[in-house]
Amino acid sequence: MKRPGRTAIIALIVISQMLAGCLGGDEKTTEVVQAPIFDSYSLIDSALHDDARNFTTTDLGINLTTGLDWAVFGNEEGGNCCEHYLATTKEGWILNFGGEYPTWSTDRGHTWEEYVPSVFSQIGCLEPKPNAPGQEGLGEGSIVQATNGDLISMGWFPYPSVSGGDQFYAFLYDAEAEEWQWCFNRTPEPFYDRSWQVEVIGPINGGLYGSGEYASLVISNFWHQVQNVGGQISTDGLNYDYFGFPDRDSNPDVMEVDLNFVDADLGVEWDFTKPHKEMRSFPVPSGGLYFPNYFVNGDDAYVDTSLNWWKATTVGGNSLPSEYCAFDSSGLLHCIQAVGTTLQHMVSWDGGENFTTQNYTHETASEIEEWEWHSQGENDLFVLAVRYQENGGPDKDVAYHARDYSESLEPDQMTWIGLGDIDSTSGAGQDIRFDFASMGILPDGGAVIAYHDNSDPDPLFGVELTLPMYGPQA
Repeated sequence: MKRPGRTAIIALIVISQMLAGCLGGDEKTTEVVQAPIFDSYSLIDSALHDDARNFTTTDLGINLTTGLDWAVFGNEEGGNCCEHYLATTKEGWILNFGGEYPTWSTDRGHTWEEYVPSVFSQIGCLEPKPNAPGQEGLGEGSIVQATNGDLISMGWFPYPSVSGGDQFYAFLYDAEAEEWQWCFNRTPEPFYDRSWQVEVIGPINGGLYGSGEYASLVISNFWHQVQNVGGQISTDGLNYDYFGFPDRDSNPDVMEVDLNFVDADLGVEWDFTKPHKEMRSFPVPSGGLYFPNYFVNGDDAYVDTSLNWWKATTVGGNSLPSEYCAFDSSGLLHCIQAVGTTLQHMVSWDGGENFTTQNYTHETASEIEEWEWHSQGENDLFVLAVRYQENGGPDKDVAYHARDYSESLEPDQMTWIGLGDIDSTSGAGQDIRFDFASMGILPDGGAVIAYHDNSDPDPLFGVELTLPMYGPQA
């Protein structure tokens, strides 16, 4: 059951009666007024949260502003000094690997669990090394749900005391067994930084890398942005090996990749497998992994199910318009591009051959600092979270909702997340840090968005509580 369309209206009938002599003549006029979208909203979670806040929200169609409820969380729910790494699952879990270990909630944030391995049990893994005394809690990681329901994640511990280098811990939640496993991995690289993680759709026959239902690819923020070192790949979600990337000015063989899945009935799991945008790649439903704009000339790259690299084009011989693209369960291909202070949301219904564009620009923005997005085919919902520098003022966190995006890409709701009263910057050495945007969308359509304001010295995240009555709750 879906909510009523955004064009629902109230017809107000105004009747004035004109009398002439003993006979009356009726003249009727009709004024059409658009109903506020909030009329169809209700509180999705009636149980009280420890920290519920009211965020200002505007119906963009009629410029009507109200306040809606969000639950707010901090470092205790999986973050660290500078960021949260958020994701959601098809089962309705909120995931956070902003800190040392995977953290999650199965009940919209009322209770939280953390997986802290205490017994070495994984055969074939290296023995774990302890973190340096006094450095506990300084780890960070990445996490995303695979299409089979598993949770693939990688933790990085930058301050080891024994191993002589950075420590990497793979954490895998086996959805079928409903249990966590872990494995200590060591690579020869001297510096890693926050990881980004993505599923390579299988079945995988990876030769020396092994075979599996899927592969998990992890890259380093530092490796990816500073130098083209490569990444780590696993076909069991636990044991990772070095995975080289082609030079960005190389010219490998070309493969046409069919990206048209509008009629493929992908399944709701495709609303939750999108990696963080900084992975700069997306899983392909028919198999493999696609890297838009990978090469220096703007050409795309593709990793097939044998874990071989190709230069890639669409069936029509085109490259995608942005590094940041992904599918959702509708089969629609979404791409986002930042141009100055404008974010362009581009969608293709024909596998990347043609795109329709919706621009997002805020008139007081002097710079876009961080942004992230997610979409859901199941709920016909697109959400864009933006952190921008205001002209002569602090940073502002704002979220745009485009509901029924299959009918129109135009957003119908804008929400100011938090107080918008702090100027924070990404990067080590900054006094006040907010290192990257992060968000997800729950199955009921509620957004989960990281932000930062002066109510806490470290970044926070909010969970949307007031929603249209559609999806599972309907």
